[in-house]
This record gives sequence, C-alpha cells and structure tokens, in this order.
Amino acid sequence: MLTALLDSTDFLTLTLKHPEPWDETLRFHLGEHTQVSVWDRGIILFEPMEPTEKDIIFSCGVHGNETAPIELCNRIISQLLQQHVIAKQRILFIIGNPNAINNGTRIVDENMNRLFSGAHSMPPGLINPERIRAKKLEEYVDRFFKNSGRQRLHYDLHTAMRSSKHEKFAVYPYRQGRPYSGEQLMFLAASGVEAVLFHHEPTTTFSYFSSQHYGAEAFTLELGKVYPLGQNDMSRLLAAEEMFVRLITTKSLTLDKFDPTKLHLYQVCRVINKHASDFEFTFATDVENFRAFPKGFVLAREEGKDIVVEQEVEAIVFPNAKVPIGQRTLICVVPAREPRIS
Repeated sequence: MLTALLDSTDFLTLTLKHPEPWDETLRFHLGEHTQVSVWDRGIILFEPMEPTEKDIIFSCGVHGNETAPIELCNRIISQLLQQHVIAKQRILFIIGNPNAINNGTRIVDENMNRLFSGAHSMPPGLINPERIRAKKLEEYVDRFFKNSGRQRLHYDLHTAMRSSKHEKFAVYPYRQGRPYSGEQLMFLAASGVEAVLFHHEPTTTFSYFSSQHYGAEAFTLELGKVYPLGQNDMSRLLAAEEMFVRLITTKSLTLDKFDPTKLHLYQVCRVINKHASDFEFTFATDVENFRAFPKGFVLAREEGKDIVVEQEVEAIVFPNAKVPIGQRTLICVVPAREPRIS
C-alpha cells in the first residue's frame, strides 16, 4: 500500500479502492523535512520535523456527493507527497465518508454531519457505518489536537445541493461567548468566501465539535454546488487552493485588517425542524440559498399550520424537506449585527 501511495501520490484513489479500515498505521518520511502517517482509510497526517505554530485540519467528503472539496484536498495531498509543496504546519486531512463517495450519494444510511459531539452513540447507538465512522473521526481529531499549545484550525469542506446567491459561504459555529476571529474572516474572504453565517446555538456538526471541544477556529465551508467526481470546474477553487497552500507553507497571507464590508455577514435567527411527515415548502424546489422573503410569507406547511416569516425579511439557507422527522429542514438568517471580533 505504501508503494502504491508513493508511486501514484493519489491518496483518494487508494482510499476508495480499500473498503475496510486500515489496521496498521503507515509511517514514512519525505526527505528530511516531513513525517507522514496514514492513520486509517482516508486519514493522512503531515508533520514537519521543525517546530510549528498551527495544527490544521482539512476535512472533506463527510457527504459523499460533495466532490469538489474532495478533489481539492487530494490535489494538495498530492503536491505534498510529490514535495512540490513543503508543509510548515501540522496538517491532518480527513476524507470523511469513503463509502458514500464510492456510492455517489450524500449518505449511505444517515447524515454524518449530524452525528458528532457524541450524537453517534445516542440511541439507537452505533448501528451503521456512518455512526461508527463519526466516532472514529472524533478520536482522530482528539489524537491530533490533544496536548497541543499551537493554534488549532479546522476547515470542514462541503458543497451545497442547490445554487446560491453567494456561491461560496461559511458557517461559523456557535461560540458560547467567545469572540470571532477577524483574521480568519479575512482569510476566508481571500479564499473566495463571499458570506458568513454566525450560528446561534450548539449543533452536532463536525466543525462545531472541533470548536466546542478543542477551542479551534472551525468552519463549515460551502465551496459551490454538488457535481459528480471529475465534473467540477476546479478553476473556481483556485483562490481557496492558493490560500490553503499559503497557510500550510507559512507563505505570507497578506490579509487585510478586518473589514465587515468584505463579506456578507448573516446571523441565524431560527432553525425550522420537521415534526410531521406532511411537512412541505411553499416555494419551488430549486430556490437558491439566501433567497429572501418578506414578513408574513408562508415558507412551509405542516399538520395544517403555516410556518411564516417572522422578521421584516428573512433569507433561507439549506432548505430540505426530505430529512427525517426531528431534523432540520431550513435555516433562516438575517443581516448580522456588529459581531464581536478579536
């Protein structure tokens, strides 16, 4: 397996071709500058031999059909393995859900991005591969961040199921009183991110797990729209790739001082969950993310009741009526008040 990886430098193909968990950690060196460890299927760590300042996680493929970030991570991994790029920070790459990637589907049994912060083991317990994998991913994050005095960063990379008013946007997990990082917001803007949503409550997403349990600057990044593997226009991610490479190589980031006019900033005003099987939206299924609706507009109906826009204007993000009962069908957002920035 090691020979195949070094010959091809194609970590994604190796990950997808070997369906079982990898029982043995593979370790090897790139020159005299980097130690590489493959902890498991889809989990690869680059550790510079010299002291570092940051511990950085790039995760992708938590949803198997969100392929552009998977291809992006694989490109950066390949550049590192070929030594065209030399890591100057500790970097953990996570390909989250290889079974779903092979399947060409968002999920196999369950939405993995609702299974973190211990949700994988809540009733009915570890009953499917996605729950088992989510638990393992938590263990790998713990192993990576544990006992680190360095800055912790986690970028969980996704693409959206529908088009969007803002093609690339980020969700900044709930901070529980902690200020937001102006430096990271400007980093996202330089990476091509157009909008940021400040979440208002704890969730069971992968990025919230790293933020809450390890104090990481963590984000769910939506980098465009879902397309099959090999059909993505990767030129649309050149800014993100450039900034990610600069981050891991300590090249100058040349970031602007925090400027709220560089991004569209939203705050989540409420989350609408599905409570009955007859839940349905009133708008078309192809309505884009961040479509705004006026006060009083009926967004959805359920059990004979209307769900209406409560504020003067609310924009919608991630509408999905097909989720299981009890899960989120929609996020409603409004322009953010002045965020507390550090």
